[in-house]
Amino acid sequence: MVAATLLAGTVAHIERVVRMFEFPSIDPVAFQIGPLVIRWYALAYLGGILLGWAYADRLVRMTALWPRGKAPGTPELISDFVTWVTLGIILGGRLGYVLFYNPGYYLFHPAEILFVWQGGMSFHGGLIGVSLAILIFTRSNGIQLGSFADLVASVAPIGLLFGRLANFINGELWGRVTTAPVGMIFPNGGPEPRHPSQLYEAGLEGLALLLLLFVVGQYTRALSRPWLITGIFGVWYGASRIFVEMFREPDAQIGFLVGGVTMGMVLSLPLVLGGAGLIVMALRKPAA
Repeated sequence: MVAATLLAGTVAHIERVVRMFEFPSIDPVAFQIGPLVIRWYALAYLGGILLGWAYADRLVRMTALWPRGKAPGTPELISDFVTWVTLGIILGGRLGYVLFYNPGYYLFHPAEILFVWQGGMSFHGGLIGVSLAILIFTRSNGIQLGSFADLVASVAPIGLLFGRLANFINGELWGRVTTAPVGMIFPNGGPEPRHPSQLYEAGLEGLALLLLLFVVGQYTRALSRPWLITGIFGVWYGASRIFVEMFREPDAQIGFLVGGVTMGMVLSLPLVLGGAGLIVMALRKPAA
């Protein structure tokens, strides 16, 4: 009788713990006005771009941080660049997902490449898109490329933070099955607890990277060394992404590559190597 009571109590406790870590019921639709549906994912993109714009505007006004006291652009130029960076994020992110993660499907369904609202965006593709936008914009306006790249890198973690939180709200890109206390049951992830890898990425690639670049940029005169902030961004993001990929469930259509390596790891390794190279190059030159 005592054993049965203890067993029942243990089962009840386990059920309470499991319920505690079930995915919170969050409607991916923020609000709806008639036929117009506004999703949290869209608001995350919008919020990241607007807050990044505001932060970039503040940084270019702090002229003492930049080489020879000259910021890479004016508030007016930053406003103009918002359109460029938005196109770079959306077009690059979507095409990156198509080419890196699901080329076979879109080869036979090319019209669906335009269906951005159905999901499927790649950070690495977005990075390429934004990089091209930076290159074209700086050359068109006679802006120093390295410092402008540092400016964009300084604010980019805001968008990464918002984007990963939106992934969590959508219940997508969840992690691998785990028995750890942090495990969470996702609606589309089966009955077993999984790592909330979206939150790991939000913390490491978003909040932690934002704080790191803020401290380094504000208190070490890193912004006076073109490419240094960009290099730090590349190393931190790449290393963080590779680390989180150890907990994140790989895309079903790709799975694991050789030796348990994932596509995210492969695409992030060049960021670590390239970022390290930019750091070395920037530190070899004296601060301006």
